Amino acid sequence: MTTGYHRPRTAQRPAGPGTAMNAVIDLTETEGAENYELPGSQTPAEELAMEILAEQTDEFTCNSCFLVRHRSQLAREKSDLKYCSDCEG
Repeated sequence: MTTGYHRPRTAQRPAGPGTAMNAVIDLTETEGAENYELPGSQTPAEELAMEILAEQTDEFTCNSCFLVRHRSQLAREKSDLKYCSDCEG
């Protein structure tokens, strides 16, 4: 009998000849981990939101570090590939 991967497996399945393995998932353990806070951490009052902008006309993406840089940091351009001064230095 097949079981979908989205459902927890609760039946015993033999691991090999003469042995049995219990495959019960303890959901209380995962629920507890979701509510655990590390010491010294701060929980923001509201979720952080960030607006994502397209690459501007005075910016380029470095082909080595893949960071978006300002045109003033362009060190080399070869075959339409652009590299920043940090990667070329």
